[in-house]
Amino acid sequence: MDKFNFLHLVSSTGIFMVLLLALFLTTVKTKQRLSNYLLAFFLFTNAVDALKFLQREFPVNYINLEMFRGSIVYLVSGSFYLYVLSVCYANFRLKPKHLLHAIPFVAYNLYLMWGIYFVDRAAKIHFLNSMNDSPLMQFFYFLFEFLFQVYFIASFLVIKKSKTVYLENYTNPNISALNALYKITILYYALHFIVLVRWLVTFIFGWGEVEIRAWIVCIDGFAFLFCTCWYLFVALNKPEFFRGVDAGLKPITDVVAKQKNNPLPVEEKNKEIEFLKNFMLEKEPYLDSSLTIQDLSAQVKMPVKDLSALINLYMDKHFFDFVNEYRIEKAMQILKDPSQQELTVLEILYRVGFNSKSSFNTSFKKYTGKTPTDFRKQA
Repeated sequence: MDKFNFLHLVSSTGIFMVLLLALFLTTVKTKQRLSNYLLAFFLFTNAVDALKFLQREFPVNYINLEMFRGSIVYLVSGSFYLYVLSVCYANFRLKPKHLLHAIPFVAYNLYLMWGIYFVDRAAKIHFLNSMNDSPLMQFFYFLFEFLFQVYFIASFLVIKKSKTVYLENYTNPNISALNALYKITILYYALHFIVLVRWLVTFIFGWGEVEIRAWIVCIDGFAFLFCTCWYLFVALNKPEFFRGVDAGLKPITDVVAKQKNNPLPVEEKNKEIEFLKNFMLEKEPYLDSSLTIQDLSAQVKMPVKDLSALINLYMDKHFFDFVNEYRIEKAMQILKDPSQQELTVLEILYRVGFNSKSSFNTSFKKYTGKTPTDFRKQA
């Protein structure tokens, strides 16, 4: 088997696996269909773009089809950004305005219309021979790179904001899902630099170095496949993976200006803090595992914005940490109670408001410096 056939086999395997994953995402039964569809479309566009590396030479008999296939790359970054939005925000829905993300794809195909799609064969060949030196083509190359940077930076910002909103408004938030999404975004961003290396090789050695470029794309393809499989493995092992936040929520720093140094409201805020602490101890609202800041604001009869400012700004705690401290204190009481020794750690964590053993253990050790089991033994 020569090098090209080996590379052909490797690339074919990678493309087949990515397409298989995309097919799985579109057929599996789940509540998060939109997220799955968007991820499947992202994988599909990458697979279509990679098909060019299975060709020994340019398919001159299918020029229109090949050029249209190449235009699909302008949908890659936008589709991933929409996927990130669908994961981070539970109420995200596709709207007509999202078609604006397809403008670069449409613009590139409009450019191809007068040079490729609607001209005779001789004109097509002439256009292909000169397109790499065309200023407009150089612009589209630059546009692709610019869009990639913009969309992935935007994805990082969306994930960061979503994580902040989670901590400020929810208890037992799915931070692990956001962390996994953040990691896969970083990995895809890093893999893009392999594409840049391929472009650099092309710029230095020209388009004739097919073999070097083929090896580079094989590395890129398998790295992409490995990262995607890891990400899907994480998602499939976490049923709550795609539980996003309300898109209408904003970080408290975007809503309320910090006024900690203002001496006027200090006494009033101290009274509100004392009232809130007493309410948490007497009514124990934290025992509700699905408690949100909206729920608590209704119970204490305080506007959500004011309650969020009170906890996040004046008490300098995330809502997540604020509520879980009471849960941990309650768990500590149970663990120290000799009459409740028959209760398992799992039963205790559910009783005090947690719904995940991993989040309970993490919070307990953060608060006490010990695991629940060690704490019970020492108590």
